[in-house]
Amino acid sequence: MTQTRAALRPTVLTALLAALLSVLLAPAPASAASLQEVTGFGSNPGALKMYRYVPDGLPAGRPVVVALHGCTQNAAGYASGTGWTTLADRWGFSVVLPQQQSGNNLSQCFNWFDPADIRRGQGEAASVAQMVDRQLADVSGDPSRVYVTGLSAGGGMTAVMMAAYPEKFAAGGVVAGLPYGCAQAAGTAYVCMFVGATQTPAQWGDRVRAARPGYTGPWPVLTVFQGTADYTVRPANMTALVDQWTNVHGADRTADVADTVAGYPHRVYRGPAGNAVVETYSLTGMGHGQPVDPGSGDAQCGAAGAYFLDVNLCAAYRLGKAWQLG
Repeated sequence: MTQTRAALRPTVLTALLAALLSVLLAPAPASAASLQEVTGFGSNPGALKMYRYVPDGLPAGRPVVVALHGCTQNAAGYASGTGWTTLADRWGFSVVLPQQQSGNNLSQCFNWFDPADIRRGQGEAASVAQMVDRQLADVSGDPSRVYVTGLSAGGGMTAVMMAAYPEKFAAGGVVAGLPYGCAQAAGTAYVCMFVGATQTPAQWGDRVRAARPGYTGPWPVLTVFQGTADYTVRPANMTALVDQWTNVHGADRTADVADTVAGYPHRVYRGPAGNAVVETYSLTGMGHGQPVDPGSGDAQCGAAGAYFLDVNLCAAYRLGKAWQLG
């Protein structure tokens, strides 16, 4: 039996009213997480600022990523430009974002080259370590899944944290950065950046071992991203990082995997136990900056801008997958 249009009208109106009421009466969505400054996180001998990003409803036992900005940058810009906060929401981890102050360095570079800031228990290195401890306590994070990464001077400080506090970090990601102890080896930070220091793998490894005397491991795993057209931090520094950290891990300098990712040369070096200990991405034609791949695809993240270079590969995503964050 069919119904007339007039008979249908009350049913349609009732349905529309019910739908409207369901929208009006629905609870308001929770506000999105935002970057927050944390004070009083320790003695802070390096006089740094601490910011963090914690996704709403983050459960206990989740990983922590420490992300160190480059020169002239700040925590907020690095958080969004790299894509780390987007991935934190997607995969469920928190992010610690140290911020340099102009009183420490006029260009707001982390002082990866200053002996007072790169030794265990001192300066900026100690401040970052205190931030990690505070974050783990506040969010009940997993202390066995803490990672550190950074760009340029932040990349140099990433190597510092891996060397001076190896027990705190499972892995590190150096983007256009430098090996630990490079300025000491080269005599000046500028020689490291523009030329590269000449050391044997054993000499490089000794600098790391001296940063944490008596430490027997495990040492953090290293991933490096480096542009081949980077004239601020020369590609020789990636070679030195490979030499340094393969030596620390007791691995040879012959890559066990040599392939391409997104069209770029990619290498993996395995340690004596067969696990990957060093991984490199050589970004052909890329200058000085953080590799990003803006978009909504699964492997895409980051936003293009000054020192955030759209090269169809997002470093944060690659690191997150290597670290099994998502």
